[in-house]
Amino acid sequence: MIGAGRVRVNGVVQLDPEKGVQLGRDRIEVEGRLVREAQKVYLLLNKPRGLVTSASDEKGRQTVFACLEDENLPRVFPVGRLDKASEGLLLFTNDTTWAARVTDPATHLAKTYHVQVDCLAADALVQKIEKGVSDDGDWLSAKRASMLRTGEKNSWLEIVLDEGKNRHIRRLLAALGVNVLRLVRVGIGPLRLGTLAKGQWRRLTREEIATVAQDGNRKSAGYKH
Repeated sequence: MIGAGRVRVNGVVQLDPEKGVQLGRDRIEVEGRLVREAQKVYLLLNKPRGLVTSASDEKGRQTVFACLEDENLPRVFPVGRLDKASEGLLLFTNDTTWAARVTDPATHLAKTYHVQVDCLAADALVQKIEKGVSDDGDWLSAKRASMLRTGEKNSWLEIVLDEGKNRHIRRLLAALGVNVLRLVRVGIGPLRLGTLAKGQWRRLTREEIATVAQDGNRKSAGYKH
């Protein structure tokens, strides 16, 4: 298309496919139609259990994009991930800079989970979760842990991480002899899942978009090793 002279940059026909342009500054036209930078989109999904966090799956399993496929949205990608068995808050965007701030390990942005376990938890377990354990060469611990409620045979805990290794919470609890029955992410930084129904999504507000990035920046600047 470029070699055929169908592309103009700032009114001049462009024949060099390697010439750089600046979106938002240069005027780019293809066959007389102005090319505009895609509108930035920021979404919060309540991920159902059983969906894979990827655009496609080699095993043919249903992905999180099943929740977005009927919507008139630009192409977006997940910010971080939740494993197939996990549920809750999952972000999507097409803003790579914003996504990088949210997922950068150096920001130590807090992620909050509600976790159902197969035992009657006590304060001793909470303390062990915060203290941490070694598993397969990784040190796994929680920034904070607390009891939410206890039933006849199981309990719900709130666990807050400021880092996230692969299957962090499941591995941490398994190393302590505890099985996870459900794992629901309810918060990322200042964002909360709230009452959003399972499988539903909403757009972030301008304030939320700015606040989560600023929170990550403050954590990065103030974190002490």
